[in-house]
Amino acid sequence: MTTKQILLCAIATIGVGLTLSDQLAAQSYPTRPIKLITPNSPGSPPDLIARLIGQRLSATLGATIVDNRPGAGGTIGAKFVATAEPDGHTLLVGGLAALAVGPAVLPVDYDTVRSFAPVASVSKFPMVLVVAPDMPAKTVQELVAYAKENPGKLNYGAANGVITHLTAELFKIATATDIVHVTYRDGSRAITDVMGGRIQITFDAASVLLPFITEGKLRALAVTSATRLPQLPEIPTMIESGFVNFQAGAWVGILAPAGTSANIVTKLNSEINAGLKSAEMRSTFAKLGAEPTIGSPQEFTTFVAAEISKWSAVVKAAKIKMD
Repeated sequence: MTTKQILLCAIATIGVGLTLSDQLAAQSYPTRPIKLITPNSPGSPPDLIARLIGQRLSATLGATIVDNRPGAGGTIGAKFVATAEPDGHTLLVGGLAALAVGPAVLPVDYDTVRSFAPVASVSKFPMVLVVAPDMPAKTVQELVAYAKENPGKLNYGAANGVITHLTAELFKIATATDIVHVTYRDGSRAITDVMGGRIQITFDAASVLLPFITEGKLRALAVTSATRLPQLPEIPTMIESGFVNFQAGAWVGILAPAGTSANIVTKLNSEINAGLKSAEMRSTFAKLGAEPTIGSPQEFTTFVAAEISKWSAVVKAAKIKMD
């Protein structure tokens, strides 16, 4: 046998050994409690979703702990997971802020693509474009026409660097309109000021805005999801309103540190997806204004990469910086 043949056999043997090792690791996994790191405060929608996923994993795989590590736009929790052992026992319940927006506006010590192994997409939070009740615009097209007739005279409200801010800037780019950003520390204040006519426009989660829409205190013009929302069946999507590919909203998924065994990732993905299909979890998600999203690790990887590209471009175009 030649030297080259010996080397090829050795490499093949190592590959088989690693595969068997991964399979054995997945069969025995987990060997201790799984820690779900959520970079959000207790009681927030992402935290509640983390606890739902934790309950599912506790029931099927063993003890699961939710560990809240909020701060710095979610990047503190993300960094903790990025530097954890890639053994499947420390997972990130992360989303848009920590994985796509944070790295675009803050100096971070991780790379979303290289530092994580996406495990499963979990949920999306659709948003709604609303205007003050006395605004003459009744449709998105009418709002765009009005904004173009009155450049720089309309205001939208949002906290700096959050999904509502980025979605409004995406709207400005897509519609080529000049609408002024009024910065708020608290998104609820922006909603109050739209209802009071002090500003004219805002975006926010459907679950937050729905009571004000149904009471007639806000006028909904469009939803940012791919399809209409069951709660607002008469309100068209941005796509239906003529803006192809306009989708936006917060989202949550599960990621492991890069280097985690593919077999462990597959096992986690299967358990999480099974939970998302349950009637109980779907009902709870609906109460939170979230839509369950089921897919493979590969599909979630593609989605995360697309979100990074999309929102990094918006951050750059709008020259968004964190205070």
